[in-house]
Order: sequence, then structure tokens, then C-alpha cells
Amino acid sequence: MSHKTNLAGVFAPVNTPFLKDELRLDHLRENLEFYAQSKLKGLLALGSNGEFRSLTDREQWQVLEIFAEFKGDKIILVGTACESTCETIEKSKRVADMGFEYVSVLTPGYFAKFMTGDVLRAHFEKIADASPIPMLIYNAPQFTGGVVIPPTTLAMLAKHPNIVGIKDSSSEGPGKYLNVMDIQEDFHILSGSSSSFYPSLFIGACGGIISLANVFPDSVVDLYEAWCDKDYARGQYLHLRLGRLTAAVSGSYGVAGVKAAMNIVGLKGDEPRSPMLPAPKSEVDKIRAAMLGEGFLD
Repeated sequence: MSHKTNLAGVFAPVNTPFLKDELRLDHLRENLEFYAQSKLKGLLALGSNGEFRSLTDREQWQVLEIFAEFKGDKIILVGTACESTCETIEKSKRVADMGFEYVSVLTPGYFAKFMTGDVLRAHFEKIADASPIPMLIYNAPQFTGGVVIPPTTLAMLAKHPNIVGIKDSSSEGPGKYLNVMDIQEDFHILSGSSSSFYPSLFIGACGGIISLANVFPDSVVDLYEAWCDKDYARGQYLHLRLGRLTAAVSGSYGVAGVKAAMNIVGLKGDEPRSPMLPAPKSEVDKIRAAMLGEGFLD
């Protein structure tokens, strides 16, 4: 199956459940069982929504063992980013040994002011050279001290045979990258934001890794399918509804808001891990009201 086929569609960046700071692998299993029956193309393990920076190394491998059990026919992307190139390579090799299809690598950000285009290009090329499985780059400047991959740098990285895509979660959306891509390259762009997901499909994105897919996976897939079917009136309607709901769910509380929404619909969002706090009851009430108002709850 081609990378374009594997990556076209909707992925959920899966949340990691915690209760009183304790990792709840049993609740993760329940959520993955639910996603296995959904219309999602695949899942992202150990991403930002998965609070991977709040997990110990041992816990990260425990989480991945659960994903390996429940992957079924879903395509699994695994976040393997570490601050150093060598540690990212070692982690990517271990992920490959577990049978996962792709690694997703967030830009380093601790030494943000030194992360020039040349530095980032060398970093990603070394990882791609060593990784036994294909790699996607993850551009999320809000999590990396403002580090952004320059479009010209990405255009060069896209020529690497083992770098097959990028998830872009920047506020301006992936248009800046789509504008410089050679359409002949086997390189694919996924939106990482509900606000840019539907519009980006019209200019060449192949899919999205969307946080709201943790809560309403099939509704997000319905939006993608409306675009595939050229049912643009329905697509616009769903895009606006999902956009308003996303603003209510994660606008002020991010991951905590997504977890609260999961709890409302009967999934195991549980709580974020400290130092993040759960969404307060007043916010949970607003999220529930938004779900009802947009017709996502009976």
C-alpha cells in the first residue's frame, strides 16, 4: 500500500488517561477498542494530546505495548521525538521493531534559537537515514519554543526517500508548505488543526490528525468523506459545526478540554497529568452545552 493511501484520511492523536497522576492502561485499552470500530484511518501514539512529555520512558513503552495489541487494521504513527538526534534514532528503531508503520518526529525546541533551517535539515535527515520505517515531521511551534521548519527546508527534506510527510499544527495552517511542494514527490501533508483541516484538503493536504477525533471520530471522518464525495455544502456545514465545537472543547483548556469531552461521551479521557489541571466544572458544563447545541449529544 502506498504512503498516499496509508496517510489519506483522519487520524486521532490519542489521549493518555491518568487518574490522580497514575497511568491508566486499562482505560487506554477501552478507548482503543472503541477506535478500532470507528471509521478512522489510523491513530497517533505519544503525540501532544498523548502528553508524551509527561510520561516516563518506561510508561511510554507500556503505552506502545497496548497500541500494538489493539492496532487491528489501523495505521499507527508513533511520536519518537527526543531533544537529541541520537536518542530519537534509537527510539525510532525500537518502535520499528514493535511493528508500527511510521514515526512522527517533533522539532527539537530546548535550544530554540539555534534551530536554523540547516540544523533542522541535518537532524531530520540523520533520523530518516537510520530509521527502519518511514518518518513524518511534526511542526508545532507552540510546543517547541517557536521553532518553525522553513518551507524551503521542508522542500529539501521532502526529497528524502524515507521522509514521507508532515503534520502541521501551526496557527497559520499548512498552506505555506503546500505552496513549495513538488507534487511529484511521495510526500504528504496532514493538517493538525480542526480550523485548517477542511480548507487544507482543497489545496493538497491528504488528511488530518485532529484532536476532536478523540471524542467524535466518525464525525470528523464524515467531514473528510464529504470532501472526497465533492459534497461541499455538507462539508461546509460539518466544518463549521466541528470548528465551533473544537473552540468550546479545547479553546481554553487544550488537552484537559478534550479529556473532559471524552468523559462526557462515555470514553476514558480521565484527567491530565500534573502540572496540568482538569478542566473546572464550569468549563465542563460549557463543553456539554456546546455538544448539545451542535447536535452531538442527544
